Amino acid sequence: MSETTSQIAVPTSPEADILAALGSRLIVLVGMMGAGKSTIGRRLAARLRLPFMDADTEIEAAAGMTIPEIFEAHGEQHFRDGEARVIARLLESGPCVLATGGGSFMREETRRRIGDKAVSIWLKADTDIIMKRVKRRTDRPLLQTEDPVATINRLLAEREPVYGKADLTIASRDVPHDRIVDEVIAALHARLCGSEAAPNAVGAAS
Repeated sequence: MSETTSQIAVPTSPEADILAALGSRLIVLVGMMGAGKSTIGRRLAARLRLPFMDADTEIEAAAGMTIPEIFEAHGEQHFRDGEARVIARLLESGPCVLATGGGSFMREETRRRIGDKAVSIWLKADTDIIMKRVKRRTDRPLLQTEDPVATINRLLAEREPVYGKADLTIASRDVPHDRIVDEVIAALHARLCGSEAAPNAVGAAS
């Protein structure tokens, strides 16, 4: 009597499912300064066992200058052009989690490249959260104004309609970072692994 070999289903994790579905694409985090892109990005990369890259860090390395120094010496347009070139290069580097600067997604060419090479996630933060996180920072050239709150509100009004074009939206707020990462994992799994979920999954406010 011949034996039949039954296939035993090997349990997989959401992280493993995401990696398999991601293929050669990156995960790109977009949103305002202070939204937590670097902090959440590092933790997300660790969960997925992917490299983490920060576009601002890469820009500074390529220029041999800090971002405030680039702004002061060459102006914002020069910085934005360099930013677009660096992000285009990073998008060719294969699977990783990439945190981008707050203004980078505003450039149509960069959005198109991200759309071609990555899954984009908008970490959506309100003015209060942003100010709480950046008010003591001196490395944010756009906030070196007499009224940083008004500047943040203006930037949010300009940028949020564009950030909303990202593939997924997650609310960044004052909860443990790992909770936000859990929500990102759940949203990525729903998006990439065929669950019947809305394209945008916004974390509920607590």
